[in-house]
Amino acid sequence: MVVQNQAQIRTFTWQNRPGNSGLQIMSTVARTERLTLRQFTLEDAADLFELNSDPEVIRYTGDLPFESVEAAEQFLDNYSAYAQTGFGRWAVIRNSDKRFVGWCGLKLNEESLNDLGFRFFRDCWGKGYATESARASLDLGFGQFHLDEIIGRTAKQNHASMHVLEKLGMQKWKTGECEGFPDALYYRIDERTYRHHND
Repeated sequence: MVVQNQAQIRTFTWQNRPGNSGLQIMSTVARTERLTLRQFTLEDAADLFELNSDPEVIRYTGDLPFESVEAAEQFLDNYSAYAQTGFGRWAVIRNSDKRFVGWCGLKLNEESLNDLGFRFFRDCWGKGYATESARASLDLGFGQFHLDEIIGRTAKQNHASMHVLEKLGMQKWKTGECEGFPDALYYRIDERTYRHHND
């Protein structure tokens, strides 16, 4: 158990389950004061479909809406990040009412960088969920998966995401192309800097 910014973050271990999806038996990976991070399940398809149906939510992501709930379910069925690297994007569930409020987590991206990402329903913006779940994700990345460095990328117009990354202690690194944005901002942080910033 790690205590960060007066919020307790509990982490969990899990096993792969047979099948093609890479979804796993122990789905809960971390729990904070307000949120639970767990692995995606096929039952999350309707929520993912709704999340990506909001143009403002996906405005700076480069993603398109799912064509249907079935398309979101197919995406989940083919999601293999957990099996390949042990980590991935995780569903974020609000503890008070068990609502799926969005997702947050890590992925090994196309540049072979360990990438932090998050996405939340618009009515959940401004509540600190992104920062809270991102801290839990970084704690998992450095503590359980022993990653040397974690990066975050955002369109330079996306000031809210920039604020979250900077609040976590990430520092601007460079600009580059990302998801159709030619001058996206790249942030990065290593474990030592993260621990020092969050003591």
